Parts: sequence; C-alpha cells; structure tokens
Amino acid sequence: MKLLKINSNHPDFQKLTRLFDDYLVEIDGDEKDFFAQYNQIYIDNVIVCYEDDIAVGCGAFKEYEPMVAEIKRMFVLPEKRGKGIASTVLNTLESWAKENGFQHAILETSNQLTNAISLYKKSGYEVIPNYGQYIDVESSVCMKKILK
Repeated sequence: MKLLKINSNHPDFQKLTRLFDDYLVEIDGDEKDFFAQYNQIYIDNVIVCYEDDIAVGCGAFKEYEPMVAEIKRMFVLPEKRGKGIASTVLNTLESWAKENGFQHAILETSNQLTNAISLYKKSGYEVIPNYGQYIDVESSVCMKKILK
C-alpha cells in the first residue's frame, strides 16, 4: 500500500471521486445536486491510496474554520474494502491536519453509510449536531474528533 499526498486536481483522485459520486447517487438519490455543490471544490490536502499502482482509496481535508479541519471525500473501491485502507487514509489525514495546526476534525456522512459511521466511531469520532449546510439534512450524520 502506498499513499500519495496531492491536491484535488490529480486525475486519480478525480476518477475515485466520480466513482464515489456514482455510488452516492444510489444512496442519496434526490439530494445529489445539494451535495454536489459542496463536493465539487478544489482541495489542497488530498491523499490517494495505491495498491500495485492502482488507485483504490482516497480522502481529503480542508479548513472548515480556524483550528477545525473538515474531512472530505473518503472513499475506497467496494472490492478493496475491509483491508484497512480507509483507516490508513483517515489516520494519515488526521496526522497531516494536526501538522498543519488543526486541533479538531469534523465530517459529514450519510446515515445510510453504516460501515463508514462505524469506522469513524472506532477512530474516536463522536456524533455532533449537524453543522453548516447539513443542519436541516435528515440523511446527514455529522461527527467530530479532537486531534491528539
């Protein structure tokens, strides 16, 4: 497994996030346009995970507010899940965010993504009231972690 720190313009990240968006359409359906406006942004801090030179997972973070990083675009190819890729990407993103002075990490995920919610809870995230654009979105679960 190899991790590459890049930005959101990298073609492998763009390919993975297109696959992620296709996957989310199946889950979020009617809400896809709402979420697309927040996901089609440039992000400086992106990680792509490779197995045998094939991009198999990704994640990113951006500043939400001073000292708070927002974890974005966490995705692992379905056939590669269960191998610790998501945990590795998440841990690396958190370390990178901490190196950049962030003290907390927040994220939003779908209430349909129970495996993702379990991963985040195992990683120390706690459910918080929905924030920002997700305040009135019933399908959203928002979480927060103190970066130690």
